[in-house]
Amino acid sequence: MKFVFVTGGVLSSLGKGITSASVGLLLKSRGLKVTIIKIDPYLNYDAGTMNPYQHGEVFVTDDGGETDLDIGHYERFLNENLSKRNNITAGQVYLEVIERERQGKYLGATVQVVPHLTNLIKERIKEVAKDYDVTVVEIGGTVGDIESLPFLEAARQMGLEESSFYLHVSYVPFVKSVGEIKTKPTQHSVQRLREIGIQPDALVARGERPLTSEARRKLALFSSLPLRAVVSAHDLDNVYRVPFLLADQGLDDLIFEKLGLGVYADRSLDDWRDFTERVESSSRELKVAIVGKYIEVRDAYKSLIEAVGHAGARIGVRPRITLVDSIRLEREGTESLRDYDAIIIAGGFGRRGTEGKIAALRFGRENRVPTLGICLGMQLMTVEWARNVLGLEGAHSEEFQPDTPHPVIHLLPEQRDIDRLGATMRLGGQDVLLKEGSLLRRLYGKDVVRERHRHRYEFNNAYREAFVRSGLRIAGETEGLVEALEWPEHPFYVGVQFHPEYTSRPLRPNPVFVGLLEAALG
Repeated sequence: MKFVFVTGGVLSSLGKGITSASVGLLLKSRGLKVTIIKIDPYLNYDAGTMNPYQHGEVFVTDDGGETDLDIGHYERFLNENLSKRNNITAGQVYLEVIERERQGKYLGATVQVVPHLTNLIKERIKEVAKDYDVTVVEIGGTVGDIESLPFLEAARQMGLEESSFYLHVSYVPFVKSVGEIKTKPTQHSVQRLREIGIQPDALVARGERPLTSEARRKLALFSSLPLRAVVSAHDLDNVYRVPFLLADQGLDDLIFEKLGLGVYADRSLDDWRDFTERVESSSRELKVAIVGKYIEVRDAYKSLIEAVGHAGARIGVRPRITLVDSIRLEREGTESLRDYDAIIIAGGFGRRGTEGKIAALRFGRENRVPTLGICLGMQLMTVEWARNVLGLEGAHSEEFQPDTPHPVIHLLPEQRDIDRLGATMRLGGQDVLLKEGSLLRRLYGKDVVRERHRHRYEFNNAYREAFVRSGLRIAGETEGLVEALEWPEHPFYVGVQFHPEYTSRPLRPNPVFVGLLEAALG
């Protein structure tokens, strides 16, 4: 087994996830079988109960994992489905160590971070890696974070046991007041990493500007690296160009040499290059509103934003996306939505902002603006239709109004006796049967599609006949559960209970978003 360990320095949110995904893409493009693991040092078991303001979106895998958003980057760059096992958290490994201790599996030993916790971390990593040529392992946080230390120690030990490459991603700021790139923060970060026992094999220097030759020389000297192992990774307008930036400086060649990978094929990135060029060459703009309540943090809608971009590249338009506050729509009305060519009602939880989303849905329906409701968006589309088309006064979801006279959205039966929040929703991939003659059937080009879910509430089938008689088509189902709604008399008025953004890829955009943008063009 061979590994690339990616660590971070100076500050978080530098782009380790994009760097890891780009390295994975480069290695895969040369004929290797590659997977990527994200290690999160927080004590949460998974990302399922975490606040989007703190953590960004929860990315759902096909096998039902509620994972870090970086798993979404990995899937998009590798163009492959990953598993919940690809996201390892401190909460998972600490819990398993304690459970093993309670079961007597340590034979009375004093259970310690080293070796018991670090051995389990290595075991988890190797279990995922066993079927691959190379496994990229991104360790969340920064060097020096106390919660990251057991994972860094496990990575150090794996360098003694397996063929390993250590890649350190660190911030190299440009200080405007002196007009100079400063290398000291990264020098200290590398020093801290070496104190832990890890000598980096390459350094990815993140910053606003490309490294100067003097800055590169300093970083190489104080990191004990050859010049070619210091890679400049300045900000780009298009993150999908990062693989080319790294490849042009030979980072994948360094990895091949250190890991003894021999001679593999040259990089095959023609499809990826075509995609990035389409993204950058599209001249016609479409204004797209994503209506939600976490608008201060774009990462809360990361996969959704990327999926719209994938669709835009496919049809040759540049989506200009604005996050619209559903709470503001409640206060100020929906006239501001007239500025947009398409409206997406995003998913979410909790009552706050729901009336603003309902108002946006009514605006899209009545003004014939192409509109897509996702998960909660579809549920609120049902509520809006019930109130304003069917005339069911007080119609609502049981989630927000348990005593509503018309619970057009109700709790799934299997959810009624659940008293825990984490990993208890309807999660992961399900086969959805699309109805013959529906718009979605035409867009997907097949009658069964696999899409991912994350919800507890569902369309109430007791109201099915009333909705169908009024003209709203049930376009998709899974074993009797309503998965999709559409209104044939509208250019594009579609609600889906699943999350199509999770399965959208740069080279394979999800058809739902392609259909939305095509309708907006029309």
